[in-house]
Amino acid sequence: MANSCQKPHAIVIAIPLQGHITPTVNLAVSLASKEFTHQMLSKSQHSSSEVDLFPEAIESGLDIRYTTIFDGFPVEFDRFQHAHEYWECMFRDFQARVDEFVGKIIRSDPQSAYFLIADTYYTWPATIARKYNLVNVSFWTEPALVFSIAYHLDLLRENGHFPCKDNVEENINYIPGVSSMNTRDLMSFLKESEIKRIIQKIVIKTFDDEVQKADFILLNTVQELEFVAISALHQKLPTYAIGPVNFSTDSTKPVISQNLLPQTDTKAWLDSKPPSSVLYLSFGSLVQTSKQIIQEIAHGLLLSKVSFIWVVRRDIVSFEDTDVLPVGFTDKIRDQGLVVQWCNQNMVLSHPSIRGFLTHCGWNSVLESIWFGVPMICYPLRGDQPTNRKLVVDDWKIGINLCDRESVTKEEVAEKIDNLMNDTVLDGLKMEIKKVRTILQNALAIDGSSEKNIDQFIKDLKAKIHDKRQDISTC
Repeated sequence: MANSCQKPHAIVIAIPLQGHITPTVNLAVSLASKEFTHQMLSKSQHSSSEVDLFPEAIESGLDIRYTTIFDGFPVEFDRFQHAHEYWECMFRDFQARVDEFVGKIIRSDPQSAYFLIADTYYTWPATIARKYNLVNVSFWTEPALVFSIAYHLDLLRENGHFPCKDNVEENINYIPGVSSMNTRDLMSFLKESEIKRIIQKIVIKTFDDEVQKADFILLNTVQELEFVAISALHQKLPTYAIGPVNFSTDSTKPVISQNLLPQTDTKAWLDSKPPSSVLYLSFGSLVQTSKQIIQEIAHGLLLSKVSFIWVVRRDIVSFEDTDVLPVGFTDKIRDQGLVVQWCNQNMVLSHPSIRGFLTHCGWNSVLESIWFGVPMICYPLRGDQPTNRKLVVDDWKIGINLCDRESVTKEEVAEKIDNLMNDTVLDGLKMEIKKVRTILQNALAIDGSSEKNIDQFIKDLKAKIHDKRQDISTC
């Protein structure tokens, strides 16, 4: 048996979606910088192979190896267009593929101190960890508030809020660590309208069963930012707030911003604009909306006359209808705006010309906006986004609502953009976002809470690995 001082070797299982894989890779970088070995596994439409997907990490000399596992679908199958079918199959079949690969890794070097890190949304890591006697680490890529709500599905059921009727607005004041909130701020996957979607099945399996079996749960948030929610969780589960993992105050540590979509270089265009003059708009890499909403936003931008960069994915409405902007829009905004299918969001948000961010409130986008001090106009679409909006607008007061979840009109879009362009409104938002940004920066400092928590996690992890290996040696 290897001794307890052996270098830990993480087998990391990422979900290949932009909002999940970027924080997972940066977690791997953070741990690798603390003398860990990492073997990252993810799904691929091709046969299993090792690829240099993260050159920044490789060039830094960190011990990170990236391996893809064939997902079983033919190359021509569109995994995004047929997402429900795809994830139904992943929910059912991918465990066996991961199990086989984990077994292969362990058999190749049985003396290594392996442990498992998997995205919390996977529903089977505990089974694989138990089979190979591995420490089981769950990684949550969203805020603690969302985890807390999902963790208490039993209370939501008892109070008639799971599944929650879509148009009902009732007060929720019974979840430990969660301040009073309205049912309209619940995650969409808890709503009745999504009862047939695979995500609801995953959430039920994960939070009714899987998270209870994790040895450790890492949260991509900050202790001081969600103190009450994290404290309540910590009384029930071995949680560690280690975020935001996508950033670092250590200039020697590589930070990975992996884009899974082809991107347009926007720097030259941004460089041509005055400081604090440009609105950035993006609704993320996955969620779709209606053509009417896209067109109302387009007309609102024209009315506002503000300079803007707008990410409009080809599939933002559907895979069939890719011509979603109003007729003549591109010609009308030639001197006003830039429309791209994808871009490097961190580069855009960090540019001095950016004044605000009209966002869907994905958690990565929220953290990035805070880190770069950019106030938000919030238009949540699905998933955790309505709950994240509550944090941004109601709790932290670093953003404003686009339409407070009513119908989007061009007049409302123009009005909210004008509000953000108003120096008085902007100054108030920037003052609050500066406070929250300082909390994030302090957490990542040498003596900050996130740095202390990850060090404590490493200490606890090594002890747990040692105990498991001792159990084997005494059998």
